[in-house]
Amino acid sequence: MPFVITAACIDVKDGSCLEGCPADCIYEGDRKMYINPDECTECGACAVSCPVGAAISDDRVPAKDKEFIESEALFFSAVLPGRDAPLGEPGGATKLGKIKADTPFIAAYGN
Repeated sequence: MPFVITAACIDVKDGSCLEGCPADCIYEGDRKMYINPDECTECGACAVSCPVGAAISDDRVPAKDKEFIESEALFFSAVLPGRDAPLGEPGGATKLGKIKADTPFIAAYGN
């Protein structure tokens, strides 16, 4: 199961997971990091390197946080604010840099 980045990352974005991910599948949104579920190799390096415990295997996400699984996939499949097309599978986060957008769920989270 791919990993998902949950609420603990919102407005924190420590970035340790970016450095720890050998698959380069963690993308930086405006308020949180997002793991591309199609590029994730399920190695767990993100979970080990995350100091706030935000990265979790999607089969272990608590019931109260299940919407993060859908939001994570939506970040790559939907047209985000300020973009002309979905991100899809860009094949690595490093070349894209920061994506200055979030899914509607994350943009509204906690507001």
